[in-house]
Amino acid sequence: MDLGNIRNEIDRIDTEMVRLFEDRMKLACGVAEYKKANQMPVYDSGRERQVVNRLAEKIDPEFERYMRMLYTTMFAVSRSYQHQKIQSEGELTKKLTEIINLPPRPFPTKAIVACQGVEGAYSQSACEKMFQFPDIHYYGTFEDVCKAVDQGECEYGILPLENSHAGSVNQVYDLLSQYHFYIVRSARVHVDHALMGVNGARVEDLTRIYSHEQAISQCSKYLQSLEDVRITPCLNTALAAKTVAEAGRTDWAAIASERCGELYNLQILKRHIQNGQNNHTRFICISKHLDIFPGASKTSLLLTLPHRPGALYSVMSKFQALGLNLTKLESRTIPGSDFEFMFYFDVDASVYSPEFIQLLDELEQEAGSFQYLGSYIELP
Repeated sequence: MDLGNIRNEIDRIDTEMVRLFEDRMKLACGVAEYKKANQMPVYDSGRERQVVNRLAEKIDPEFERYMRMLYTTMFAVSRSYQHQKIQSEGELTKKLTEIINLPPRPFPTKAIVACQGVEGAYSQSACEKMFQFPDIHYYGTFEDVCKAVDQGECEYGILPLENSHAGSVNQVYDLLSQYHFYIVRSARVHVDHALMGVNGARVEDLTRIYSHEQAISQCSKYLQSLEDVRITPCLNTALAAKTVAEAGRTDWAAIASERCGELYNLQILKRHIQNGQNNHTRFICISKHLDIFPGASKTSLLLTLPHRPGALYSVMSKFQALGLNLTKLESRTIPGSDFEFMFYFDVDASVYSPEFIQLLDELEQEAGSFQYLGSYIELP
């Protein structure tokens, strides 16, 4: 057969497959109605495994793996359709529906906000980008910020989640999971690091440089060019600048923003020392309360999945089936677990979208451990 004949035959088979697919989905609708009447869950892993194993006996072994891939997607589509027909709602879905149907409430212009660091920290810049008139309270560590919000000392907290060069701040993911906070807003802050010291300091005389470990990572190429200089991590870049200013030593320097240099009266020894000029850190605003403000178009989720083939694909197929755009996927092993992984997802979708609500409902009912982190606007 020539290529044209082969394609014609494929077209004929595809037409027949579409007809059979439609018949299958109509039968899946009947299954959904039965499950709803008998209060049965949509997901039946035993039945899906039984179907695939039966079909595996009928197919050429060369194609068995691909058949399993096809039916994994087929099952995901079928479950999604059944969820839509049953229209059952989990507790989270009911709560979200109630919130988004309330009269719209604007994001607050002023609030008591917890930030990690001291005056001049990048978290302060992020806070001022989100709130017009914040009352900022500073804390020593990321967990201290979480405790301040958890105990009601502050209404909101600002935490760095990821940097475009140094990657994710893993501790923050753990804290989000531990404290069950909600993200109500996020913002990207341009990070421009400078090397600075007290009056009289010179690069060639430096013996020690202070900064936050993320900033150190972001400036790794420049730091490698220096010889016999001890790099000392500290809690944040603003504290590094403050430490150098208070020490008054001309052989010490800090990596921080130029704003910190002005604040602590330091002179700039070298500007723009980060590995790349397109250097941004994404900060999130956390709250104990589930609030969704107008225009929310990004959602963050945490899922715990077992370490077995197809576990992640089963979740990913839901996004594909519902036509939702997944913009971030981060995985971490869970300490003390038996090879379980925690997955962080960012989804670009309107919180008012029926497909988005259906996704949450499916995840809530099918995922082993599912945590909704919030829907929000991200400021550029």
